[in-house]
Amino acid sequence: MTAHQHTPQHDHPAEHLSPTEYWEQRYSGREPIWSGKVNETMASVVRDFAPGASLDLGCGEGGDVLWLAEQGWQAHGLDISATAVGRAREAAAARGLGSATFTATDLSAWEPEPRSADLVTASFFQSTVALDRTAILRRAASALRPGGHLVVTSHAAPSSWAPDHPARMVSIDEELEQLARPVEDWTVVTAEERPRPALDPEGHAGEHLDAVLVLRRREAAGARVSA
Repeated sequence: MTAHQHTPQHDHPAEHLSPTEYWEQRYSGREPIWSGKVNETMASVVRDFAPGASLDLGCGEGGDVLWLAEQGWQAHGLDISATAVGRAREAAAARGLGSATFTATDLSAWEPEPRSADLVTASFFQSTVALDRTAILRRAASALRPGGHLVVTSHAAPSSWAPDHPARMVSIDEELEQLARPVEDWTVVTAEERPRPALDPEGHAGEHLDAVLVLRRREAAGARVSA
C-alpha cells in the first residue's frame, strides 16, 4: 500500500471497488509502481536499532522490508495486494534475502501474535479507500515486545505540487493522540514534522512534509493495545 520515493498519479477511487480490488487495480500494470528503494526517513530512524524481528504494514513491493533484511532483521511485510506481494517475493529471491518474507492479507482482519516483534513500521500507510488506519496500527503495536519500537512515517500535508491529494493527511499531534495510548505503555522517542525535498512528476523541485513518530514500548508495559 505504501509510497516509496517516487509517487505515481493518484486517481480518486471508484466507489464500487473494495480495498482489495482498488489496490490490485493499482498494481495491475506490467511495471512496478514504486522505486524499490527504502524509505529514507524510516531508514534514518531504524539504522541504529539492534536487528531483531520486524513487521512492515502495507509493504507494497517490499522496498523497506528488503532493506531491513539486508541490515540483519528477520523482516516480514504485509500488504493487501497479492500482486505487490508477489513482486516483493521475487525481489527478495533475486537478492538472496531469505530473511525477507511477505504475506498478502487484509490488515483490517489481520491479528498479530502478541510480543512477537521488535519493530513495527508503517511508511505512508494512508489510503484513498476505506481503511481503519488507527485500529490497524494500534493492533499491530500489540505485537511489540517490551523495548520494541513503533515507527510511523506519514504524509502530514499534500505534496507541494498536489494540493488536492485524495488521501487524508495526518499531523504529528494526531498521531500522538491516536497511537501513544495508554500513555504509561510508551516512551515517545521522536514526534516531529520534517520537510523533505522532492521532485514533482515533471522533475521540478518540490517538497513533502512528513510526520515522523517513534514510540518505544516500556519494559513494564502489558500487551494491551487495542483499537
